[in-house]
Amino acid sequence: MARADLDPAELEIGGTHVRRGERATISFPVTKLYTHSQVAMPVQVVRGNKAGPQLFVSAAIHGDELNGVEIIRRLLKLPALKRLRGTLIAVPVVNVHGFIHHSRYLPDRRDLNRIFPGSERGSLGARLAHLFMTEVVSRCTHGIDLHTGAIHRTNLPQIRANLDDVETNRLARAFGVPVLLNADVRDNSLRQAAAEMGIPMLLYEAGEALRFDEVSIRAGVRGIVNVMRALHMLPPSRSAPRQIPEPVSARSSAWVRAPVSGVLRTIVPLGASVTHGGLLGMLADPFGEQETEILSPTDGVVIGRTNLPLANEGDALFHIARFRTSENVSARLEAFQEEHQLDDAAEEPNSESPIL
Repeated sequence: MARADLDPAELEIGGTHVRRGERATISFPVTKLYTHSQVAMPVQVVRGNKAGPQLFVSAAIHGDELNGVEIIRRLLKLPALKRLRGTLIAVPVVNVHGFIHHSRYLPDRRDLNRIFPGSERGSLGARLAHLFMTEVVSRCTHGIDLHTGAIHRTNLPQIRANLDDVETNRLARAFGVPVLLNADVRDNSLRQAAAEMGIPMLLYEAGEALRFDEVSIRAGVRGIVNVMRALHMLPPSRSAPRQIPEPVSARSSAWVRAPVSGVLRTIVPLGASVTHGGLLGMLADPFGEQETEILSPTDGVVIGRTNLPLANEGDALFHIARFRTSENVSARLEAFQEEHQLDDAAEEPNSESPIL
């Protein structure tokens, strides 16, 4: 099926028919627990009156990554969706099992984002991945997947994508975060499976697992709206355009790991520009008798870090993205923080928010 043919007058998804101009909440049956209780994946389909692109927005592929769930809730409340062109398929909780148990993983401890495209007769994760690909991804022309850092780790708001693809690069820049990471696809990830189907896809990383981060949530809602405008799914903003610096792209990044075990004192904040050999933090024993400096191996910007001060040798402590001009990144980060911290009206979309 050609991608241009995916927005019919009547869309059948999960056994439900949704016509243009309609909105429907659907539950995809996933499996039954051994208690005989049904487990279902919640999906909401919003269709505009006119044909257009078909965008999926998904969250909680890792069940403990919660920011995306709140981003989708706020997105679906936006009055601007009344003027939608095309189709929006929102899936706030993909890994339902992990979400219920506050866990990143499936019940068998496998990572759902390493099982795509899945299989109809495989493991629980393979069947879940197959369901998502068949019912959601295959019906779309574009996708945005929402993530956070792992437990006890925080990520700076960033887009990870194949920036060598022209359309993907255009949408990544439209999203509106200061940092873009030209990240290779992981084997058997959703991003790889979507790419093999010719679907441009963005991965938004921001915040920490099991926590809401207001700046990350606001930036996520605004970013999705920006992408929908770039796709002409939503009309241009009625507000005056904001002068936000262009994002900068990194082609490589690396984690700085603990050379010894100890108690970590972090010196640099998330988003800080660092130089080669610059001090990131200190590791010490509980008495402070032995201290080890943690130094940056390169010039760059801290795009992720641990929040746990207890470190074993080899633990990942700081994630550094390499940029040629990290000073420019700092300016963009400062403008980004000011925009999303001071814009109180963007918190609830029913207000007169500039996001509309």
